[in-house]
Amino acid sequence: MTTVRMRPIMTRVAAKTGEPAQETAVDYAIEARSLRAYYGENLALKDVTLPMRRNYVTAIIGPSGCGKSTLVRCLNRMHELVPGARIEGKVLFGGADINAAGVDPVELRSRIGMVFQKPNPFPKSIYANVAFGLKINGHKGNMAEAVERSLRQAALWDEVKDRLNSPALSLSGGQQQRLCIARAIAIEPEVVLMDEPCSALDPIATMAIEDLIRRLKERYSIVIVTHNMQQAARVSDETAFLMVDQDRAGYLVEFDATERIFTNPSHEQTEAYITGRFS
Repeated sequence: MTTVRMRPIMTRVAAKTGEPAQETAVDYAIEARSLRAYYGENLALKDVTLPMRRNYVTAIIGPSGCGKSTLVRCLNRMHELVPGARIEGKVLFGGADINAAGVDPVELRSRIGMVFQKPNPFPKSIYANVAFGLKINGHKGNMAEAVERSLRQAALWDEVKDRLNSPALSLSGGQQQRLCIARAIAIEPEVVLMDEPCSALDPIATMAIEDLIRRLKERYSIVIVTHNMQQAARVSDETAFLMVDQDRAGYLVEFDATERIFTNPSHEQTEAYITGRFS
């Protein structure tokens, strides 16, 4: 089993006029390089290069069918669970290729967690849901303290602390999604992937999840897929806009600071999408 480590990546930064550019370390949490994803013989994602910074929220936006969910699932090797699916190119985590021989995908997914579109708590108690990942990963510390810590980080502890043995399915939709986030972060991953985590939630629950995302980036690097332009603008630091070509393959149009994407995009396609001229 290969253990991967974070490695700062060097980039060029402009210096004052008349001085040479200086090297500075940019700490990428995870990076796609020339990534192509297939379902059988069908190309779903074409040549995507996307560096996602550590302790940033990176939003992935674009119309339906452009490969947003496929991209995020390639980042922790969940794409390969689909029969016939494969990738070309690289995904780097800590400078190492996650698809290299010897990398354990189960161990990898414990370090790059996933929160899905629809809340999917296990048919167990609230406590058992959070403790599940800790147990299967051989947690040696105080289980009750770890569960409480995770629920506090997910802003759910005060709502459930007196009913930890109640069924998780008795929670509201928004609470269930925060429970799934608590379950994902209980094992302390470095990256949390979120595939449209608010699409099934009401506005109040959505606001709670967005507030949570802003707090979580202090500890984790977050990549979020969303169809909600306002949500991307509110919660993310950087935004990637994907589009689909005539062959139905998704490709990256533009990647930049979120403020720039939404106020002064470089590409006409980006402007047309964020202003609602197509969806």
